[in-house]
Amino acid sequence: MPKRLIINSDDYGRTPEVSRGIRESHLRGVVTSTTCMMNIPTTAADIAIAMRETPKLGLGVHLVLTADGPLLKREAVKSITDEKGNFLKLPVLIERINSIDVNEVQAEWRAQIEAFLKAADKKPTHLDSHHHTSYFSPALFRAMLELAKEFDCGIRLPNVYGSDDMAGLPTELIGPIKEYAPRLLNEFNPRRPDAFFASFYDDLATRDELKRIFDEMGNGTYEIMCHPGYTDPILLNASSYAKQRETELEVLTDPAILQEIQKNGIQLISFADIK
Repeated sequence: MPKRLIINSDDYGRTPEVSRGIRESHLRGVVTSTTCMMNIPTTAADIAIAMRETPKLGLGVHLVLTADGPLLKREAVKSITDEKGNFLKLPVLIERINSIDVNEVQAEWRAQIEAFLKAADKKPTHLDSHHHTSYFSPALFRAMLELAKEFDCGIRLPNVYGSDDMAGLPTELIGPIKEYAPRLLNEFNPRRPDAFFASFYDDLATRDELKRIFDEMGNGTYEIMCHPGYTDPILLNASSYAKQRETELEVLTDPAILQEIQKNGIQLISFADIK
């Protein structure tokens, strides 16, 4: 089995400038896939640009529960929204994880996927989730797996290469996830990479870290998560991870990174290539 690698940028549509940076990281760099935040009003227009400018870029859906507001009316998603109708902040969602209505979550996520279908006129290559919220409970994980089956697409599985750890998840939730994730994966058997690299982030969003990952990879199919983009006032106001995206963009478009990939015999793919 060859070494195959998906380099997926989260947050397509977060702002138009983030989307522009992701497209550049594909056209001039090594990003092969992205996931779209369909609850952002400008994302559909950004998808139209991607369909024209980056037709080979894999497009999935970044299921959202913790940024901005839902597509459905607040009356339909009361357990996952605040008094203003916005999604709960991450710490509040974690605190209330056992009291949210998973039927509301699945309905909202389905609405986000259907918004993608309308914008792209094709099914998503895969599903993942903002802040990895789709793995926070057995009910949430099942909801995502059911949607992946319904829409016939793959999923991200944040299992760390060479370990049974889960990457990027709240520490207090990792123990239970290790128990229920294998059981649900066995039940649904979704298309997914073998392992996941989340370390290319913030201070570790460096050329050296990517080279370390490439050197470490054995045969199989893997995903690297990244967050390239351009900074703008909207992003600066909404996210603590803003200017760091331009650093990621610079690294991911460095010709030396593609050379390292080729030197290691790694084939770049998207989730659409996982059969």
